Amino acid sequence: MKDFIGFTRRNMLIYFKDFLAVLFSLLTSIIFFLLYILFLKGTFVDALTGSMKGLENIVSANDIDMFANGILLSGILGSAIITVPYTCLQTIVKDKEAGVDSDICATPMKRWKIVLSYFTASSICAFIMTSLILTAGLAVLSFMGDPHISAGSVFAAYGTVLLGCVSSTALFMVLMLMFKSSSTSTAFFGILSAAAGFIIGAYIPLSQFSDGVQSFCNLFPACHITSMFRNVLLSGLAEKIDSTIGGLDNGAFISAMKETFSFNAKSFGYSFGNSASVVYICIIALICVAAMTVVYNKTYKRR
Repeated sequence: MKDFIGFTRRNMLIYFKDFLAVLFSLLTSIIFFLLYILFLKGTFVDALTGSMKGLENIVSANDIDMFANGILLSGILGSAIITVPYTCLQTIVKDKEAGVDSDICATPMKRWKIVLSYFTASSICAFIMTSLILTAGLAVLSFMGDPHISAGSVFAAYGTVLLGCVSSTALFMVLMLMFKSSSTSTAFFGILSAAAGFIIGAYIPLSQFSDGVQSFCNLFPACHITSMFRNVLLSGLAEKIDSTIGGLDNGAFISAMKETFSFNAKSFGYSFGNSASVVYICIIALICVAAMTVVYNKTYKRR
């Protein structure tokens, strides 16, 4: 067990000691935050206000702003669970490129321990970084007003971060084992960073796309995780707004907002609730863990 812990620690240190790696892993989240401040917030607020249909004097502007800010935070967290695990896992490619993996595999350490060490280190690093983002986001929301997030919802948010980091790491681990050079993995990271915000519906709500595009995007666990973040972070505020309206619209406004901003992932005509999303994500993660173990063993045998 000491070899597993030691190798996991080594992989974590490689990530945290590289300032640029840490910065680039958060680059998509930073870009999304800047886009939100400069352009997207007005669009989100206008969409919310335009859907109120005579309720403007009932629902406070602060609640609308807080709702839009909650959408922002869920998008930042959704993008972080994509880019941070991927950046952490690039250690695998660097080891392969430098021939370090041959030295590692020549040790008495079991191959399944080696691959799980990479996986565990990336999951822990991603959880730490994304948890820091979540903590900072909750602090900012609380400073701006009452986000109506209960203690249970806060714990659920950190649990969602853990699930998201583990599932994304498992998925990208399979992909990373196929790369042979850092230039290839870096080039793919550029594509991934550009596409991440659109795939999870951070820039434009997925409801604005066709059913086929929505179904494709929601095949990825990160989309389900982002929807879960919206439920956890905004359900309390949504209930508060609904109670403020007092049933005048029979809950139509909040239902429309949840539909517009994809509080439930939809794929091929099926709408996932939180429980269904958790089951789906766990199944994908388990399949990927099994696949990465097999792929690593096959790769080592060919060398």
